[in-house]
Amino acid sequence: MNTKSMIVLIFAAFLFACESTPEKADDAVAVEDQGTNLSDATDDTSEAQTYGTEDDERSGISSLDDPQGPLSVRIIYFEYDSSDIQLEYRAAVEAHAAYLLANPNTIMTLEGHADERGSREYNLALGERRAQTVKRQMTLLGASPDQIRMVSYGEERPAVDNHDEYSWSQNRRVEIIY
Repeated sequence: MNTKSMIVLIFAAFLFACESTPEKADDAVAVEDQGTNLSDATDDTSEAQTYGTEDDERSGISSLDDPQGPLSVRIIYFEYDSSDIQLEYRAAVEAHAAYLLANPNTIMTLEGHADERGSREYNLALGERRAQTVKRQMTLLGASPDQIRMVSYGEERPAVDNHDEYSWSQNRRVEIIY
């Protein structure tokens, strides 16, 4: 057989193999009626999951995923050579502490970072102090210390990889990871 005939046969076999077979009536799948009547819809014990403006455990939307909520702030920035939480980030720290208090099975990781200025060892210690400060504040607000893990990356994982004041300010941070 020549090459063209072989290609035509392979193509034809492929087409016939992909052809669908019609379903037989006796192979029909049974469908369970899961509809509700009006009396079920007004019952408060209904397990139906809703999406929309409700903000409770049945809404299906986690408060961690709300881009406008207080938990949307996941990075706490610090001043140069400081581990003090700035006033503008205290509400975010309080919100995360409250979330941990309300969700005792949730674990978070605090990643401490520093800018490139200073020795590697100093920046690792500074990143750890920053993470420790955030953890201490959250535990004072009621979160369990067992829910909070810490790691310091020092200057090793910069958010912005330039050598100017703006870049350094973006690298002095604690990231909150769930």
